[in-house]
Amino acid sequence: MKDEPYGPDPRELRLRDRLESIRARAEKSNSWRTSTQYLSRLVNRSGFVPVRARLAREDLTFLAGARDDVLAFAELSLRLLDLHRPQDAGGITSDPDSPIRRCRACMWRWPCPTFRTIDETVDR
Repeated sequence: MKDEPYGPDPRELRLRDRLESIRARAEKSNSWRTSTQYLSRLVNRSGFVPVRARLAREDLTFLAGARDDVLAFAELSLRLLDLHRPQDAGGITSDPDSPIRRCRACMWRWPCPTFRTIDETVDR
């Protein structure tokens, strides 16, 4: 984090703390990826899985806020995509079918670093 001439922005600190907290909770919890493959075969007629599971404290802490965290990240990503969209950069180009485009928000050549970062992160 780069220090600004007037000190760090308290909003940035608050957001950074929340994001680091979410990451820390996620790293401490166990992945359910392999368990869900097995558990999905146990869904009964009512649409539930009658199973007992052993959960660590870290898993419960993560699961308690996971839905809200995922919704917040999805909303953040969608808002960033709304901001960082391509637009025609104007000017003269040698290929009229492929005009030079720039990001509407940061004016970098398209695709901008923000869009590329979101794309790379979501495609993992």
